[in-house]
Amino acid sequence: MRTYSPLVLLAALGLLSTLNPAQAADTAAWQCKTCPYPKGASGTLEAGLSATSDASAQFGDYTGLQRDRTRVVLGGTLQQRGESGYFADFSAADLGMDSRSLAVRSGHEGQYSLQIGYSELPRHFALGAATPFGGVGSSVLTLPAGFASASTSTMPLSANLRAVDIGFKKKNLSLSAAVVSVKDWTYRVGYSRDVREGTRATTGSFFASAAQLVAPVDQTTDQIEVSAAYATAGLQASLAYQLSRFSNKVESLTWTSPFWPVVPGATRGQLAQAPDSQLHQIVGSAGYDITPRIRASADFAYGRLTQDASYLAPTLNASLLPSVGAMPAQSLNGRVDSFNGNVKLSAALSSDLKLTATYARNVRDNRSASLAYPQVATDIFVDSQTRNNTPFDFTQDRAKLAADYRGIEGFKLSAGAEQDNRSRSYSEAVKTRETQVWARVGMQPLETLSLSLKLSQADREHSAYGTAVWFGSVQNPLLRKYNLSSRARDGASLRADLALTETVSLGFSADYSHDRYGDSLVGLQQGNSVSLGADLAASITEQTQFTVYLQGERVRSRQAGSQQGRGPDWSAQNKDQFDVLGLGLRHVLVADLIDIGADVTISRSNSGTTVFTGNAADPLFPAARVAHDTVKLFASYKLQPQLWLNASLWQETYAAQDWRLDGVMPATVTNLLSFGQQAPHYRVNVVTVSMRYQF
Repeated sequence: MRTYSPLVLLAALGLLSTLNPAQAADTAAWQCKTCPYPKGASGTLEAGLSATSDASAQFGDYTGLQRDRTRVVLGGTLQQRGESGYFADFSAADLGMDSRSLAVRSGHEGQYSLQIGYSELPRHFALGAATPFGGVGSSVLTLPAGFASASTSTMPLSANLRAVDIGFKKKNLSLSAAVVSVKDWTYRVGYSRDVREGTRATTGSFFASAAQLVAPVDQTTDQIEVSAAYATAGLQASLAYQLSRFSNKVESLTWTSPFWPVVPGATRGQLAQAPDSQLHQIVGSAGYDITPRIRASADFAYGRLTQDASYLAPTLNASLLPSVGAMPAQSLNGRVDSFNGNVKLSAALSSDLKLTATYARNVRDNRSASLAYPQVATDIFVDSQTRNNTPFDFTQDRAKLAADYRGIEGFKLSAGAEQDNRSRSYSEAVKTRETQVWARVGMQPLETLSLSLKLSQADREHSAYGTAVWFGSVQNPLLRKYNLSSRARDGASLRADLALTETVSLGFSADYSHDRYGDSLVGLQQGNSVSLGADLAASITEQTQFTVYLQGERVRSRQAGSQQGRGPDWSAQNKDQFDVLGLGLRHVLVADLIDIGADVTISRSNSGTTVFTGNAADPLFPAARVAHDTVKLFASYKLQPQLWLNASLWQETYAAQDWRLDGVMPATVTNLLSFGQQAPHYRVNVVTVSMRYQF
């Protein structure tokens, strides 16, 4: 089989575009297919076949094309419009795929509407993974008798490993109805259900030994919303009640340890899964035109999240049970209250000058009781000290002030200031305060050239920095967490757009940011990123359009660490690089008969970490790399005035290098029983041929 690079395929399409010289447009047969207020029925119907060449979980994630097989292409649309204002819309896509969707909407303009939707979304995580555990898909994982061993190298893996696909399917059903009554009121009720069924990856451990496990997924989320809205020319307001209820049919995952027990009885482990919970929330908004030039608006959301699932047993090790203290409660009886709200005032002082002021508050109030719980470490020993759960709270207040000025000759000037204050409970720094100022200027020095430049500067300060003692282990007092420590941030962005000709335009962008953590002796100390981009759009002829864009980004950071828990004695530098090239071509090969096109995306990423310890040979982590190329070629042939033959080729190539996965087989690490999953490598071709009928 002979393969061609993406650029060669694109060049071939470009050559085809030169075979048909430009012809004068024949407007005699032109029809308005997008004119407003159509009457009667119209729509499309598409049917065909699609074949996938190879199997890949990475390629099948979200697309549902994880297997090498042929699928049915089936979909379409239907619109009905009546003289009296009645309407009905129907749409269906990918009915023969695992990523299918359906939607129906009907009603009467200005009176009522009804809507029903259904969709499926597949997730695939680890095609090629293998496990010796039995009971995959259930809440109890078992091993054959005599399987346990001191290390993975002596386990009977060859006779017991079985391939397993890890992933789940998300199904969504949504229903809604809206009624528009007299006197500017609209009432709406909506319901949706999300169901996730399948498996996911997790890990269980006994002290220094661990195993990758397949956990079942059987979760349902039901959401209900009831709302009322009022709207006039000067006042708009709405109020809604929302209920979200999460239900998990899998309470826990129990597994047999594949390793010899560290202490007697430590042969089985248990992991709690996500507990049932529910959220009740009141949401409101309002906007009012105080004068033709001044407008005030506000919105808020007040919610209460509760969780009351029963606790699991503190251990499955019968030999430890007599020494485990009593649980302080049967369940967490958890409760978190939340509030989000903001008010905004905007005023147009003149036709050229506008001011905007905004204040927002975000509050999380954890009302769960803090109780003392017995500690059992990985089912092998009981800690003599109890440990309290920590109910974290925070409050964020954010104020913004901005001004926009529009001058002559395309001149624009914007400036603003922001203040972000945050308070946190059980935090090393109880309060942080960040102030940011920015300015943006835009101008058009030439009729064909527009420029914009934005500069920003932000400083964050914190209250007295302490050490956390509620996590069990005392932290290094010199350590500063990057989200709490003082920081200075500088940013700049530039955008230029140039019209080279009436049919060719060129754009350029540049973004820069630099962070400095001056007080962090141990922790993140510095970070910066540079991003450059360029794009070109050209209408070569009336039949041919071409676009190309290039984006590159470089991100670097430096951190300091301490092996002894005192001053810094090692440092590390991280370098990340991302590059993306995209090309697009559209061409009318034969007017009103044959259309062809292509989309090509070429992306590369590279991530590396270097550690400096002061030794002659500092360790260098292997680089993590990803090469991802996508080519899509498509063509349409008009068989009849309402019938089209469509064909497409989708080729995707993916090659990843990941030191965390590459070469790590189930028995590679003596104290880790892994799936043996490797970094993704695939080349998949998807060929689709379909007929589309339009009426």
